[in-house]
Amino acid sequence: METNRMPALFIGHGSPMNAIEDNEYNRGWAAAARDLPRPATILCISAHWETRGSFVTAEETPRTIHDFGGFPRALYEMQYPAPGQPELAARIAQLAPAASVQPATNWGLDHGTWSVLCRMYPQADIPVVQLSLDRSQDAPYHYQLGRQLNALRDEGVLIIGSGNIVHNLRLVVWEDTAFDWAVEFDTQAKEWMLSDNHEPLIHYETLGRSAALAINSAEHYLPLLYILGLKQPDDTLSFFNEKLWGGSLSMRCLRVG
Repeated sequence: METNRMPALFIGHGSPMNAIEDNEYNRGWAAAARDLPRPATILCISAHWETRGSFVTAEETPRTIHDFGGFPRALYEMQYPAPGQPELAARIAQLAPAASVQPATNWGLDHGTWSVLCRMYPQADIPVVQLSLDRSQDAPYHYQLGRQLNALRDEGVLIIGSGNIVHNLRLVVWEDTAFDWAVEFDTQAKEWMLSDNHEPLIHYETLGRSAALAINSAEHYLPLLYILGLKQPDDTLSFFNEKLWGGSLSMRCLRVG
């Protein structure tokens, strides 16, 4: 059956430097954007906006947030002047009443959003809204909140979760390698996603050592659960940028639909 439903993406975003370098990861993001219908609006769930309670950006002109330290000046000079869309913020609150999603005008677009979008949509001419991660809630909450937002896909909204399936900066090494536990969890996660077996991924705390090391502080993992929650029975699922780097960082990206 023909459908105008937008796909949804999980992007393994890695270092902010991916915004200004030319590499296989941001080329993969750009290629993914070329394969998508043009969105009317973009909703991003970024690893880098953690809150108590759920919030959504409601600015007309969201600022570009440089929420990192120790990088070259060129990265701090980057701007991503995409417009906001307060109407979408209101629509999100309507779709998920139990989450009590509140409008926020004190945030903007953090690097989990703009460092990816500047390579996918460099013209910055598509409205962008961010949804925060309510860290007072458990993992099933984030998965279910994703499910509640599915109607947006039929309204021209591209929903992106931005984080990393494996993300442990305490153990990162600055070379092109992957630890055994990182490969183990990344591979197992892929198999569960391909078989639509989301329960282990939702209840990751029960999975043992490799998951505990891979997910670590969880903020980079939780955006994945929103995208898995959006998957419908007739949606296809595919991967790109399937690579681990730095020992403890998975750049794996996922397309649903």
